[in-house]
Amino acid sequence: MAGKRFKPSKADRLLDPKRREFISPEQVMTELDVKATDHVADLGAGNGYFTLPLAEVVEKVYAVDIEKQMLDLLRKRASETDGADNIDYVVSSLEQINLPDRVADKAIAAFVIHEVPDLTKAFQEFKRIIKPGQKLLILEWEAIEMDMGPPIEERISSAMMKEIFVENGLEPVVKHFNEAVYAVAATV
Repeated sequence: MAGKRFKPSKADRLLDPKRREFISPEQVMTELDVKATDHVADLGAGNGYFTLPLAEVVEKVYAVDIEKQMLDLLRKRASETDGADNIDYVVSSLEQINLPDRVADKAIAAFVIHEVPDLTKAFQEFKRIIKPGQKLLILEWEAIEMDMGPPIEERISSAMMKEIFVENGLEPVVKHFNEAVYAVAATV
């Protein structure tokens, strides 16, 4: 897969209000079925589009990103937000996540899987850090031409993502939020 990594210099795009038209943090939290006592891993957290809203409603958020610069931007935003002192910042790839085993009740990887070179390793890590019987949710851009998101040649179709879940021993459920954005969820 391994598309180009998103550049931190373009981080403001991740907070573009137009993104809410495609997918809102509230929709994702509903899809994840988050509870106040949950510990949630935001895998590829970037500058916090999902992290900060999650931090308002769950006990702990693990903001995981390979780019320290993105986590620094998130930390700055969190310092300006009430109730965002429950975030752990973890510089890490998704192929070797710097978190203990079974630390998360839920995990989300939003619009980042197309950048991961070894999806088998990443899925092994997802299953390692998520408690048994809990939920993994992956959001991606559908493989269609559009102005937002990565180039079409870097996108993973929802059908292909479903296959990736199956190949990694998970029973996926696919949901389209609209023609551009889909989610694939599974119990780990």
